[in-house]
Amino acid sequence: MTLAQRSPATALPRQATYGRVPTPRPAVPGARMQPGFAPVGQRPAPMQPVRPMTERPAPRPAVQFMTVAEVAAIMRVSKMTVYRLVHNGEMAAVRVGRSFRVPAPAVREYLDGARTDAA
Repeated sequence: MTLAQRSPATALPRQATYGRVPTPRPAVPGARMQPGFAPVGQRPAPMQPVRPMTERPAPRPAVQFMTVAEVAAIMRVSKMTVYRLVHNGEMAAVRVGRSFRVPAPAVREYLDGARTDAA
């Protein structure tokens, strides 16, 4: 037993696009597609030439990160002071999950800028 439909119109079949990415179409029929897009059934043209596998990008210098507790021990202040510096933007830091990591160069920059001459 089936339920009666709300309107006398018959139900339209659904498109079979589940699990597929819809293909972009030009807004005006006969218009050219954007670069990187291809008509249905064809692969898009690559946007830039492919580099050979032997060519590698230059290695980046490794950045060492420290925890807030490590920074506080180096500076001989409390962890709360380091958190205050990070939140005020006086010391750069990266948030990882629920904790902060401070790059070693940021600690050096802060300490270099915080020096005062004693009279």
